[in-house]
Amino acid sequence: MTEIKPVKIRCDACPVMCFIADGKSGACDRYANQSGNLIRVDPLTIIESTEQKLVPFMKDGSPEDWDGNIIKGDRTFITAVGAGTTYPDYKPAPFIVSQEVDGVDMVTIVTEGIFSYCGVKVKIDTDRHLGDERDIIWVDGEPIGHVMTTEYGSKMLSLGGVEHLTGGSKKEGRVTCDALLRLCNREAVTLTIGDAGHTTDVVVQAGKAPIINGDEEKLMRVGCGSAAIGMFAKQWLNHADDVVVVDDHITGVLSEHQAGKELGVPPTGIKIIGRRSTPGRYFQVAESGTGWGGTDLDDPLKILGPFNPKIATEGMRLLMLSTTGEQSGYFELDANLVPQPADMPDALSVTTKLIAENCEPSVCSVLFMGGAGGSLRAGVTENPVHLTRSVKNSLTHVSCGGADAYVWPGGGITVMVDVLDMPSDSFGYVPTPALVAPIEFTLRVSDYSTLGGHMDEMRPVDTIQTDTLRRVKQNIQGHNPMSRANYRWPNGDKS
Repeated sequence: MTEIKPVKIRCDACPVMCFIADGKSGACDRYANQSGNLIRVDPLTIIESTEQKLVPFMKDGSPEDWDGNIIKGDRTFITAVGAGTTYPDYKPAPFIVSQEVDGVDMVTIVTEGIFSYCGVKVKIDTDRHLGDERDIIWVDGEPIGHVMTTEYGSKMLSLGGVEHLTGGSKKEGRVTCDALLRLCNREAVTLTIGDAGHTTDVVVQAGKAPIINGDEEKLMRVGCGSAAIGMFAKQWLNHADDVVVVDDHITGVLSEHQAGKELGVPPTGIKIIGRRSTPGRYFQVAESGTGWGGTDLDDPLKILGPFNPKIATEGMRLLMLSTTGEQSGYFELDANLVPQPADMPDALSVTTKLIAENCEPSVCSVLFMGGAGGSLRAGVTENPVHLTRSVKNSLTHVSCGGADAYVWPGGGITVMVDVLDMPSDSFGYVPTPALVAPIEFTLRVSDYSTLGGHMDEMRPVDTIQTDTLRRVKQNIQGHNPMSRANYRWPNGDKS
């Protein structure tokens, strides 16, 4: 008698529990009904190692032990991308695979974790002012994060988190989840920073230059105004009497700076409108903005007060420029000691180009950050805390899509990973809402047995068969989750 398949089947891969008609996919687009069978839509992804090492000649063996291949490499690594999940949490991980690596029996446990507690940290290399600390970041009118600190030449943003995913309205959760998903999958997202009257629109895409209020950024600073004075002071000697590097944070002045004094630059009588810190270093010369050096200035002369007539002289040469060298101006003092624009000498033009040459390209970095909950860890072992301790003791190595994941200190397993190191389209979502991210745990088989792993579910890597399989080459960063350097085994212990 032929078995009659139901018209719809129920998917239990997440708490939404969709009923899926034949030929259709669920709300997450990750699972589908294929002739009554629940299938994972995306292919399981395998990373093929590009490690190229020559086999040592006659090392610890005889000619009969050699397979004739002089290159050691092409080892496969099963990632969690396309693997499926452990939900409703009592299940073992979808794939628990073993293989021998350099004489060590290793096992990798892979699963696509459902991360309600997750977010994205964004680093934007730019001098432009994007917003003050704690300014709200909006997408489609919904708050999804906030501005963090300004680091050296970069602005830091925190997006997502459980407060936005589940702590606000349904729309806020959906918009936040969608923005995180697109960012993690390397798509462009437009963020609006700040409140009405002082907003900045920034297009963020991993690995691409930010687009700020419609203009694509080119360079990030080589240093603050003070650092630029110190680095390039020798280049300006005998070509300018004074140099001012305008900076929202630390504006530098050559004649007052210690670098200028040690090189014999005499005082010029210049006066800077701002809060003096130490000689040649000034804070708060202007408001923050998208102009010169991250200030709101379109005219650098606005930060100058009257020159001291007891020191300054007619014809004195003044160079003013931004921290990236993209904005620059050359001036000479007239009879009233007022700076007047003049044609910049070639020697000074060369120095502004030198500063720009030393600036790195402006780029957006997107890092996924999430906490691996107890339910996810239960897919690895029946006693989840054993896995946590094994990770902290460096007996278990954590990766995300094969990429090196930084595990934060302290309790739990909180990971952070650069999305550019991961295979494309590594992330999914469930409409709870939450992100779905790949996570792998790799360790020795003996250690896996000790921590109470699901040993009955372990299969050799060469027996893994799926309807669809995606093979990708190892990332150029070359991270190898099975490298001996990832583990703190006792010396010589491979058991």
